[in-house]
Amino acid sequence: MGPGFAAVAGIGTMASYRGVTTILVPTTLHEHLTLPAGVHEVRYSPDEPVPDPEAEVLVVWGSGRRVLRDAATRLPRLRWVAGLAAGVDTILEAGFAPDVVVTSGRGLHDGPVAEHTLALVLACARRLPELVRAQDERRWVAELGGIQEIRADEFRSLAGARVVIWGFGSIAARLAPLLTALGASVTGVATTPGVRDGYHVVTPDELPGVLPAADLLISLLPGTPATRHAVDADVLALLPPHAWVVNVGRGATLDQDALLAAVRGGTLAGAALDVFEREPLPADSPIWDEPRILVSPHGAGGRPIGAGALLEENLAAYLAGRPLRNTVER
Repeated sequence: MGPGFAAVAGIGTMASYRGVTTILVPTTLHEHLTLPAGVHEVRYSPDEPVPDPEAEVLVVWGSGRRVLRDAATRLPRLRWVAGLAAGVDTILEAGFAPDVVVTSGRGLHDGPVAEHTLALVLACARRLPELVRAQDERRWVAELGGIQEIRADEFRSLAGARVVIWGFGSIAARLAPLLTALGASVTGVATTPGVRDGYHVVTPDELPGVLPAADLLISLLPGTPATRHAVDADVLALLPPHAWVVNVGRGATLDQDALLAAVRGGTLAGAALDVFEREPLPADSPIWDEPRILVSPHGAGGRPIGAGALLEENLAAYLAGRPLRNTVER
């Protein structure tokens, strides 16, 4: 065990600080941390096994499953794993002891992910994947330019569009006003219904009542056993044929085979995907060749804005035996 700890409700056993605490910080975090006296920082490459088995705090940003599983077995003094990603599914799967506190990077990615999602949405509406392919072939797509017919059975603009966001957390709260500003109406989906950040939120059980009228389904679902293939063939079948799907949550939440079949079969207009069940997306995946599916290489949230400030705030709380911000229930 590390330094003695006082009990902190809900996050295990912690106590007042004394002695030296080692914090392992990945080289992928470019911010400088201002650490209090008695805290020793050790930098490590997220692609390599962690170097100090006596560390009490492990900051995670970019480490894969192999490195995390190794850390879970080799750090007997570990008391806190500070993930900087919005989702910490790989950390939770690594096998850290039950008394190790896990925190997430919730809130650090709201701006970048909202911007990237908006870019994908507009790319779908304005048919940018088709335009880029046409440019590669030096082909003028007349029907996508010039005088364009306004049709109710097409998603070509956010003005008047009906958007459903499944996974209505802090990222959705940042994204929804951007969509609203461009004229869309937004309905959220979450486990708890009600009004959240000014938007009507329904439960997944109510999807049959909202998806048939949707022009766009955006998934921001986290990766958990309960959300695996949540967006499956049955959900996709509820959408009208002109609707598009955008996934920027976790790849495992979407049934990729069902999506591809729906797009190829004409029961879904297209999709933009930033996350996949297997990453990188294999070169032989048929998704690459589908002209109405835009592939983005998990690029939405690669910049945890304010990570240093969050770590410093939580480190101070850790040393004082106070509850940590963004603690994940295990």
